[in-house]
Amino acid sequence: METPKETEKTEEKLYEPAPGENQLTFRAVLAGCGLGCAVVSMNLYLGLKIGWTEGGSLMAAILGFGLFAAIKPRIRYSVLEANITQTAGSGAGSMASAAGLIASIPAMKMLGYDLPVWALFLWAISVAYLGVMFAVPLRRQYVVIDNLRFPTGTATANTIMAMFAEASEAVAKAKVLLKFGVFAFAYVVIAHFFNLPQLEQPPLAAWLGSATLAALAAWGFSLNMAPFLFGAGFLIGPRVGASLLAGAVMGWGLLGYYAHQNGWAPHENPMVIHDKATDMWGARGWILWPGVAIMVSDALMSLALSWRTFVTAFKGTHSALRHTAPPGGTEKAGGHIARPDASAHDDGEIPNTWWTTGLAVASLTTIIIAWIVFDIPPYLAIFAIVLSGVLANVAVRSTGETDINPTGGMGKVTQAAFGALSDSMSTNLMSAGISAGGASQAGDMMHDFKAGYLLGAAPRKQFQAQLFGIAAGVIFAVPIYLLYDSVYEIGGTKLGAPAALAWKAVAEVLSKGFDALPPHAVEAIIGGLIVGALIPIIRKISPRLAPYTPSGLAFGLAFIVQPYYSIPMFLGSMLLLLWRSVAPDQCRRFVFAVACGLIAGEGIGGLVNALHLFIGDLI
Repeated sequence: METPKETEKTEEKLYEPAPGENQLTFRAVLAGCGLGCAVVSMNLYLGLKIGWTEGGSLMAAILGFGLFAAIKPRIRYSVLEANITQTAGSGAGSMASAAGLIASIPAMKMLGYDLPVWALFLWAISVAYLGVMFAVPLRRQYVVIDNLRFPTGTATANTIMAMFAEASEAVAKAKVLLKFGVFAFAYVVIAHFFNLPQLEQPPLAAWLGSATLAALAAWGFSLNMAPFLFGAGFLIGPRVGASLLAGAVMGWGLLGYYAHQNGWAPHENPMVIHDKATDMWGARGWILWPGVAIMVSDALMSLALSWRTFVTAFKGTHSALRHTAPPGGTEKAGGHIARPDASAHDDGEIPNTWWTTGLAVASLTTIIIAWIVFDIPPYLAIFAIVLSGVLANVAVRSTGETDINPTGGMGKVTQAAFGALSDSMSTNLMSAGISAGGASQAGDMMHDFKAGYLLGAAPRKQFQAQLFGIAAGVIFAVPIYLLYDSVYEIGGTKLGAPAALAWKAVAEVLSKGFDALPPHAVEAIIGGLIVGALIPIIRKISPRLAPYTPSGLAFGLAFIVQPYYSIPMFLGSMLLLLWRSVAPDQCRRFVFAVACGLIAGEGIGGLVNALHLFIGDLI
């Protein structure tokens, strides 16, 4: 097991801004917020369907460039404006996860809590702003001094430079994204308005008259043609896609069927979690527990095996705070000589008073809402905020080194910690929501800081753009969540909300104990914990096997979502392999645009369909 080493300062800045180059302009912020609202629509749909979200930086950068290339403004759209557009866009797009709208908030809804609308707005913006304020003092250490790679941020900066170097290529990518987005949008809207469910889920068993296919379909093994699932398959790749299929076969095809046959999950409908009227568990309710155990164990073991990242992060905390607003010139820190952090403007640095005041206001708002709405005592809320700051540090370090923000695992750490302090499920869920939300937003912001650093942007301008983006994202995200909540059952067939189910399951075990579980679920949980722990251990001790080791997150998630979600994502990942082998250059150029188009198009189409149902209910 190799010791993680601090990244050497090998990257040079990609761009030298022209004197007086436009940066934080109204048009750049407006474009970023508008595109970010499209991203957050996509992420809410994606997250409530399959539990994942997609970052909005690259999508906002590509579409922003394409937008201004199409309208040809009199004053030329600049590189630094493109960076502001992607910063505001990623800030808005991240609100689905940072605000807890795919995990802690729907988990509370499943437990019977009806949250006031004003509380959702204030909660979302205060927790998200916490993460941004946590990120500011860490930027100097991890972006400038340690110069960690932050792969998504680096890719965004390189993409922006490539677009300005070859505008035709950028416009081609934007056109591909829009074409596939229009296709996906039309596909789901036509299926909804013309009542053609067979477009999304072809009834192959009925068409072919096959009893075998009918039996498999009853257990979820059917073909789902939803475009966003194939787009997700393009993004996740073959290893994760195969892990989803393997998890579906193991969970639904073997364990779920075995539990049903033995009377541990006797409900005749395997898609049911728990029928309170008859007190009968369905197969989904039984396999939920080993699935959650695999996900939790994989996340926690991955964190444990990255203990050196924790140590390095904590060592860097003091230096990060000490060098938040550095003087000019060079300095020694963490064993490196740091270059002056030059920016496009003399006022490029973020004043300490900005982030400290913001942190105080966001913390106070979070404490008050937690107390009034969720009955979380102020001292526990303060502890959650402190823990959130610590975990945000670790998340930023992990994101910089691996591009993985382990917010799910850290959320479970917080749930376990608060499970020992309180038996309240609302305290458990929403305290974890503070830590996960703050860490998620801090990691997202650091990608933007990295892109800005490589492009010579002013951190102050990016900070302001992120604040605008978050506000726009919250204004858009909360009503969309409430719309989905009003027309669909969150956690039901249409919106399975697997991430929320996992959070709810952990909260219930910590609050009620194992007596509340279905028969023999404890044994299944123990088995899931073992499997989930072994997966990252094998990857760590045998790097050669890592590419062939399943993703624990995906494998466990496939126990929670129905197989008709896992199968098309696997097929999408196989189409990716085929595309790579047939036309590797074309695949490299356009795969991200195709995937994001399919996901965003269906996400916006799903929003239109939900609006139609909502208006229909009113009429």
